[in-house]
Amino acid sequence: MPRTASRRRLHLAAHFPGVNNTTVWTDPRSGSQIDFASFLHLARTAERGRFDFFFLAEGLRLRELKGRVHDLDVAGRPESLTVLSALAAVTERLGLAGTVSATFNEPYELARRLATLDHLSEGRAAWNVVTTSDAFTGENFRRGGFLDRADRYTRAEEFLRLARALWDSWRPDAVAADQELGRFVRPGAVGEVRHHGRHFTVQGRFTLPRSPQGHPVIIQAGDSDEGREFAAANADVIFSRHGTLEDGRAFYADVKRRLARHGREPHELKIMPAATYALGDTDAEAAENAAEIRRLQVGPQTATAFLEQIWGRDMSAHDPEGPLPDVEPAADAGISQGRVQVADRLAVAAKWRAVAEEKRLSIRDLVIEMTGRQSFVGSPETVARRMEEFVEAEAADGFILVPHLTPGGLDPFVDRVVPILQERGVFRTEYTGTTLRDHLGLAAPRRTP
Repeated sequence: MPRTASRRRLHLAAHFPGVNNTTVWTDPRSGSQIDFASFLHLARTAERGRFDFFFLAEGLRLRELKGRVHDLDVAGRPESLTVLSALAAVTERLGLAGTVSATFNEPYELARRLATLDHLSEGRAAWNVVTTSDAFTGENFRRGGFLDRADRYTRAEEFLRLARALWDSWRPDAVAADQELGRFVRPGAVGEVRHHGRHFTVQGRFTLPRSPQGHPVIIQAGDSDEGREFAAANADVIFSRHGTLEDGRAFYADVKRRLARHGREPHELKIMPAATYALGDTDAEAAENAAEIRRLQVGPQTATAFLEQIWGRDMSAHDPEGPLPDVEPAADAGISQGRVQVADRLAVAAKWRAVAEEKRLSIRDLVIEMTGRQSFVGSPETVARRMEEFVEAEAADGFILVPHLTPGGLDPFVDRVVPILQERGVFRTEYTGTTLRDHLGLAAPRRTP
């Protein structure tokens, strides 16, 4: 296949699957999501494919449905930074991104953990900054659900600003060497951080110098207006949910447009939507594979669970293989705990009902239709070409891939699609830098004044 004269190269990251029904647990190839061997396999596959980074989600409480832990929720949730610290020892170039809440952590402690990962990995750490506003999750923490939803980004903004001040508090020449003293800290080279804000008060000196990449790459995933503005002001990468070309272009244009008022250039923020894929030797075979994957991901129990989240009421009496019942959504959506609540459920339910009636879909087929996951379906050549089209159309700068099998689901993509992307000249054949900022084409962060 001839090399194209593309203007833009794309970025790739790997998301470790396993949240809810993403992974097809019934597949005999599906393994543990707790054993270190699973994390190691996916990370090494991503590094073999020359991916930018490996991404871990986070869950601070097991989700519940109708007062019970959902049977199809993940079977355990390891702490992200611990796993990534272990992976730092067995990978060489791959970036290591962890999701950590800015709501139920403290800046000094988390800044220190992230700086430690950044040093252990020699500049490959990233922090996906998330906020948590529900009291259900907060019950696991001393302060509980004290934070109003309206305050979550003000706390996150102050949190991140303080973390950066801590990371920047050591001068570049802070550490010196002497034949008699060995390595020592120069007098006056470590500044004292004094912060008295609305959410935090910190006074002291940080324990670590700046890492090889300055400080960790910042990832953000919020899609509200506040989230987009927070990302434009602070993030290096956005983990976007906009998977279609049209939605992706609108989101891309909106967020990139916001950068100027924060003194930033478009290339300083990478937009990488989550993307799934289904491959086949032909496009037709890939479509068959995608349909089979979706039916395995949305079994009868899962279909009912999705419907209950939208309708806000117990729907277990209705056959998931039968038609949508003539039942109105409940006024109170308290049936599901620990999940992001569906905004304007009545409108969403009305849309679902209209689709079910138009296409004569069963409950299960309706859920499959309305929660479609496969972003890219086709032969390896088709998938590679389509990904390039997204990047050229400025609908994305790259993709965070979410395979449907743990941990081997990324292997076919690396073996069959990556070589085509490389041949087309839109993806690296070798790492040219050592830090995650190098991989993403990001300059060293500006030092906090």
